[in-house]
Amino acid sequence: LCDCLYKQFYYRAQNFYKDVPASEEGMMGDFVEISEIDLEGSRQFLKKFGPGKAGTKRALDCGCGIGRVSKGVLFPVFESMEMLDMMEEFILHAHEVYLGDYADRVEAYYLYNLQEFSPPTKRYDVIWLQWVACHLTDKDLVEFLMRAKQSLRPNGVIFIKDNMARQGCKLDPIDSSIIRHLDIMKNIIQTAGLTILDVEKQEGFPEAIVPVWMIAMR
Repeated sequence: LCDCLYKQFYYRAQNFYKDVPASEEGMMGDFVEISEIDLEGSRQFLKKFGPGKAGTKRALDCGCGIGRVSKGVLFPVFESMEMLDMMEEFILHAHEVYLGDYADRVEAYYLYNLQEFSPPTKRYDVIWLQWVACHLTDKDLVEFLMRAKQSLRPNGVIFIKDNMARQGCKLDPIDSSIIRHLDIMKNIIQTAGLTILDVEKQEGFPEAIVPVWMIAMR
């Protein structure tokens, strides 16, 4: 992408989320009725890499929003959390309201765009990216995954959970999200030097919704 298109791509996403309410409804894009199905699918997928396979000291939730996934999936497993989002309103709502007592176990909040974030090295047992990889260009996603790999503790795992196109690639010009076919995402992951450990489709979503897949890698 030329520089102006590149900046416009990220500006559009930032602009879109300014109008998204800091609520579960906002995080789920009006599909709040499938939130619990989504969380349970994530919990079961994470369990495959649970105690004995990966540590449970610390996780990083990328594109955390108000902390829906942190609260429903990660806090029950990990001793402490770090959370990253580009929207200050979401992080404030997470800390002051939504997380409740869990907020005491947040070691750090990062107000960053993911493409500009360099996570500390050898720090995390799990890095979770849900509905945020779609907001990075291929090049930026490869480069972030390379940095994320360096930030894993021994036996650490990176998870991507995202919309995957039924074929090819589709750009949504409204929120600057790229829906990639699963094979394209796998290629990005392998280009970043990561090994795919497992892949699973999220079941139980309405047919009208774009398929959602979970990928574990290190």
